[in-house]
Amino acid sequence: MRRPLLALVCVSASLLSGCGLMPGDAERSTVTVWLMQHSASQEYLDRFTEEFEREHPDLDLDLRIQEWTGIGEKVQGALESNDADGPDVIEVGNTQVATYAEGDGLLDLTLESMRDWGRDDWLPGLAEPGQWGSQQYGIPWYAANRVVIYRKDLFREAGITAPPKTREEWLTLTEELNTGGNQGIYLAGQDWYTLAGFIWEEGGELAKERDGVWRGALDSPAALRGMDFYRRLQALGDGPADADEEHPPQAGVFADGKVAQVVAVPGLASAILKQNPGLEGELGYFPVPGRTADKPGAVFTGGSDLVVPAKTDAREGAVEVVAALTGAQWNTELARTMNYVPNKAGLAESVAGEEGVAAMAAGAAQGRATPITPQWSEVEADNPIKEYMTKVLTGSDPATEAERAARRITEALAFD
Repeated sequence: MRRPLLALVCVSASLLSGCGLMPGDAERSTVTVWLMQHSASQEYLDRFTEEFEREHPDLDLDLRIQEWTGIGEKVQGALESNDADGPDVIEVGNTQVATYAEGDGLLDLTLESMRDWGRDDWLPGLAEPGQWGSQQYGIPWYAANRVVIYRKDLFREAGITAPPKTREEWLTLTEELNTGGNQGIYLAGQDWYTLAGFIWEEGGELAKERDGVWRGALDSPAALRGMDFYRRLQALGDGPADADEEHPPQAGVFADGKVAQVVAVPGLASAILKQNPGLEGELGYFPVPGRTADKPGAVFTGGSDLVVPAKTDAREGAVEVVAALTGAQWNTELARTMNYVPNKAGLAESVAGEEGVAAMAAGAAQGRATPITPQWSEVEADNPIKEYMTKVLTGSDPATEAERAARRITEALAFD
């Protein structure tokens, strides 16, 4: 928020009439920035602050780190408040932008996005959720998506010399690995983010909007094909049909057992190695395969966007901060520092030296996000997709269960 600072203080009442700013002094403004815990290292933030303030002598940065727990309510409160000490730039989850934009709480950054920031080059999984209507409110900062983490030693033992390029190759390879007490893959039955990628790869959707009305779409032929592929792949391991990837945490399952593959963000490797240091040097990565070998499969893209509250009184400074953080220099620095995917496919070379991040960047080009509607949180609150998956994996008729789940999604999206 804007806080003028006087560089000159009058020291004598007799000089009051001449009190003012001397030539060369400038009014300075403070831009308050809310960033989430662990999104960037302190060393990165220190370097960014130092260089930004050097290049913008009229601006001071006030970086305030927030926790994800309870952040939605806190952001909504900040957007509605007239508090002069509130944020001018906020980091939000990419799928949360529509919720904040719906109430006219965010600054429209469409012009800057198209004119200055290369909106057409952003990763779709970050750019699209940042829109509300035809306007751009969220500016992509960084991305993360799932890849396949695999055991190189188990691949060697099975005579497999290269990762699969297509989904059919993936099934064949996984079946070969699923022998001799090994699990070809550990895939929990309710890993619905992974299922979403399979559905999108088939041309299906979780929900579709028509004439302003959202309806569940799990019962479409394409979505059913995505579920069928999930069923075939999940059967090549011992993942529980009635639990998600956190129950039990799949890092521990991978570390403790002879599991050849798991679908996760590359960062899971750190947790795996912490529990089983003996796997050091034996973990490899490849993008989730697609239907054809010319490109990876579709995946859910998570990550963060930067937004500017509509009530900010430091608009110009806030825009300068967003431009700097999401621009090529600092965006690639962040990606290298934190093992993220940069916000543009053309910047992927900056992380090419890290095998896991390079696999993630390749998949990010096919990244998608959940339906762009504020009501999607109602779907996730009582997630019918998880129940649908368990029903299918335990033998229920897929079409019947898909229709039931689609109907529940429609009802949740109509929540007002």
